Amino acid sequence: MMNDTLSLLMNHRSIRKFTDEPVTEEQLKTIVAAGQMASTSSNVQAYSIIAITDSEKKRRLAELAGNQAYIVECPVFLVWCADLYRLKKITEPHVGDQPTYEDSTENFIVATVDAALSAQNAAIAAESLGLGIVYIGGIRNRIAEFAEALDLPELVYPVFGMCLGHPDQQPGLRPRLPVEAVLHRESYDRATIEEAKRYDQISAEYLSKRTNGKNRTPWSELMGKRLAEPVRLHMKEFLEGKGFMKR
Repeated sequence: MMNDTLSLLMNHRSIRKFTDEPVTEEQLKTIVAAGQMASTSSNVQAYSIIAITDSEKKRRLAELAGNQAYIVECPVFLVWCADLYRLKKITEPHVGDQPTYEDSTENFIVATVDAALSAQNAAIAAESLGLGIVYIGGIRNRIAEFAEALDLPELVYPVFGMCLGHPDQQPGLRPRLPVEAVLHRESYDRATIEEAKRYDQISAEYLSKRTNGKNRTPWSELMGKRLAEPVRLHMKEFLEGKGFMKR
């Protein structure tokens, strides 16, 4: 069972090398508009997107994100932000002296999920236009400096970046976990862990092919190393400082 939409989804790959061909304003606005049509909790639309095309600005942001060259090389670098500042400001005339809860953990989750849903819609829209994308989580490496560089107000934080442009490479498809490892029936089935273990061989074969036989590390071992690494432990303090998750 396959159609054009499923084919597009099943052939997603991250693009880290782009041609010099620009992304047009029409393409950019169409991609963002498609992102806006993603589901949003209670229609709050609690996200904002910042498009960066200035070379010097991209260079600075690339430095803050771990010196990832493709941020500089892509025509447009998009930053998806969870944004409760807009919601707070736009509702002030209506709430008066009533207490509000924009700083709740629930609203933090709503804004973060809204941003992610919008971004994935936009990613598929971009690919349907022949463009390529790669998500950049590295913007959270030095997130306070990154937020300052974008002049983000309270109750706004950068969730991730996205490089956007015309692909100049055709990387292989990275295999995913078996459907049986992630699809549960009626309740959480702990036995699906055994299905996940089968992915080790699939992933190791992919990695070996990608590295010309230099690396065959099983996925579970790679994930073990990841869990054992204290990654971005500054995030909690940063988010609380921005006014999120106070209750």
